[in-house]
Amino acid sequence: MGDVVAFDNDSGPLDTAAADRQLVDRDAEARVAWTLEHFPDHTILSSSFGAQSAVLLHMASSQQSDLPVVLIDTGYLFPETYRFVDELTERLRLNLKVYRPDLSPAWQEARHGRLWEQGVDGLQRYNRMNKVEPMQRALDDLRATAWLSGIRRDQSNSRAERAFVEQQSGRVKVHPILDWNDRDIFRYLKAYDLPYHPLWHEGYVSIGDVHTTRRLADGMEAEQTRFFGLKRECGLHTQV
Repeated sequence: MGDVVAFDNDSGPLDTAAADRQLVDRDAEARVAWTLEHFPDHTILSSSFGAQSAVLLHMASSQQSDLPVVLIDTGYLFPETYRFVDELTERLRLNLKVYRPDLSPAWQEARHGRLWEQGVDGLQRYNRMNKVEPMQRALDDLRATAWLSGIRRDQSNSRAERAFVEQQSGRVKVHPILDWNDRDIFRYLKAYDLPYHPLWHEGYVSIGDVHTTRRLADGMEAEQTRFFGLKRECGLHTQV
C-alpha cells in the first residue's frame, strides 16, 4: 500500500490513532484491503445479516473468499433473516461461522423469564448472554486479531464519533463503511445487484431480534426502533 503502519516499539500493539488517520481518506474497499493485509489469516467479519448487510459481506468476501463471517444466532431472529442468511451465504459463497448462546431460548426463558421485558437491566443481561459472550467465543475460537464491522456513524448518536480503527476486546476493529450513508449503500447494492433484507421494504431500518425490533414510524428516530427506545447498542459494538 506504500505507507507504514505505526506500531509501538515496532512490534507492540497497533497505534490505532495513527492507523485511523491513514484510513480516513481511503475508500471502503481500501480499508478492507488494509485490514486483510496487516492481519492476514486472523481477520473475521461480523454480520447481523440486517437491512443493508449485503454491502460489506460482498465487499470483504470479494477480497478474501474464505474470510470467516461470524453470525450470532440468538434463536430469536426473524424467519426472514434466517432465509436471508441462506440466500447470501449461497450467493456469495460465504465462509459462515454461526455462534449461539450456551443456553437455548427455551431454557433461558425457563430460568430467567423474558429478559427483554425486564427493563434496561434485563436487556443488558439478555444481550450479554445472547450476543456478547457468543461473539467473544467466536473471536477466541477463530484466533482473530482483527475484526471488520459494518457500523456507520449515521445509524445512531452512539456511533457518531466512532473511528475507522479502534481497539475492542483486545482486537483491532475496523469499520470500512463508517462514513457511508443510505445513498452510498443504495448505489453499491444497485451496482452489484445485491438485495436489501426483505423486511427493509416493510419499514424495518434496523433489524435484530423479533421481540426487540420495531418498524420505523412517523416521529421516530431510526435508533428508537431497537430495544423499545431504551438503548441502541447490544454490546457487540460497544468500544472497550
